[in-house]
Amino acid sequence: MTIQKKFTQLSDLGNLVLLLVIYILLSFTGCDNSEDNQMFEAEMSSATSVELPQLLPRNPELGSVTEQNYYQDVYFQLKEAIDKNPGDYRKRLKVAQLFMLEARITGEHGYYYPAALTVINQILDEEPAEDVIFGAVSLKASVYLSLHKFQEAKELAEYAIKLNGYNAVIYGSLVDANVELGNYEEAVNMSDKMVSIRPDLRSYSRISYLREIHGDLPGAIEAMQMAIKAGAPGYEETAWCSLILGELYEQTDEWENAGQIYQAILENRPNYPFAIAALARVDRHNKNFEAAENRLKQAIHIIPEVSFYVDLASLYQETGRDAEKQKLIPEILEMLEDDEANGHRMGMEYAHVYLDLIQDYEKAYEYAKTEYDLRPENIEVNQLMAEVYLKQNNLSQANTHLEKALRTKSRNPELQELATFIRAQADNHLVK
Repeated sequence: MTIQKKFTQLSDLGNLVLLLVIYILLSFTGCDNSEDNQMFEAEMSSATSVELPQLLPRNPELGSVTEQNYYQDVYFQLKEAIDKNPGDYRKRLKVAQLFMLEARITGEHGYYYPAALTVINQILDEEPAEDVIFGAVSLKASVYLSLHKFQEAKELAEYAIKLNGYNAVIYGSLVDANVELGNYEEAVNMSDKMVSIRPDLRSYSRISYLREIHGDLPGAIEAMQMAIKAGAPGYEETAWCSLILGELYEQTDEWENAGQIYQAILENRPNYPFAIAALARVDRHNKNFEAAENRLKQAIHIIPEVSFYVDLASLYQETGRDAEKQKLIPEILEMLEDDEANGHRMGMEYAHVYLDLIQDYEKAYEYAKTEYDLRPENIEVNQLMAEVYLKQNNLSQANTHLEKALRTKSRNPELQELATFIRAQADNHLVK
């Protein structure tokens, strides 16, 4: 898989952003006292040496050369320290953190999440002290969330809380796991605990998502704005929160606001592929299909993100370019297969591809049902089940799952459109 666009001259703003990024990244080698980087005493383990997975070279167009060299230097400094003292668990966990960060930035999930798990599991196998176990289990829960292993992540986070009940980050993992499992009341309880311990970007962003799920879009926008203010400009986490804010404006049909936010992201973090793909949605909404296609191809060239390929195939489908859509389908399926081979559950993604692009409703049902069996209370999974049953002309089952999808009073436009259509179909059926 490949990535895109050369970062040439750093502007004054770019230099400021880079300094902020480097300041944050110093936590990988420094001695801060933050919750995310628990202080672990270096102790000799039973291992005489540790084999660390490699840090992959980034596409030169993803971030500045200075930033990329810095990440490489951090990795090699950590590796050198670990070679000298394999029992320095703190630095070994920082390598796992670095891999997780690189997975987010580069899109190389199939390599970096297994690499992070390798480092974490090596530590746990050595039966270290309790504070080290807490850090390792917390990170493992985070990786499992990224791999869509939500029940396993929940169990790990619950175990971690027994070791340390005063860490905001682990409560964040429980928010995420409970949301994905459809345990929304418990997710709210966990978010309350998280924000009481540490009101920051991550806690505010979770409050925003929970408000969105429960139909409070103005409240969700307000909380996400608070999250962005709590973040550092140009940092990936802040860019991601800004991206979600733009998506909230899309839901309230404020497309101009959404587009301005996506442009602002790119000013602070040039070539951020998710913002480029988001601008493609704005172009598509405005029927500027050529611009949307160009942006999606640009995003695809930057990182191997399957959703960009799906959006491009969907654009071809909307504009009647079936031959071009069909060329993308095997590549999309290959990417999903590769993710699954590396431990990433992709049932929802498979189901949507078969439902929306291939129109194979039997296959779509097969994947959707597998996901439903894992988390039957999740509203997005029930929305998907309703869509599949509707395509199979099973109006009764579609309506059953629709009601479950609506139980939090979500105002998601696609869900509301589905509800309107299914109810209209039901009314027509009654009239007949």
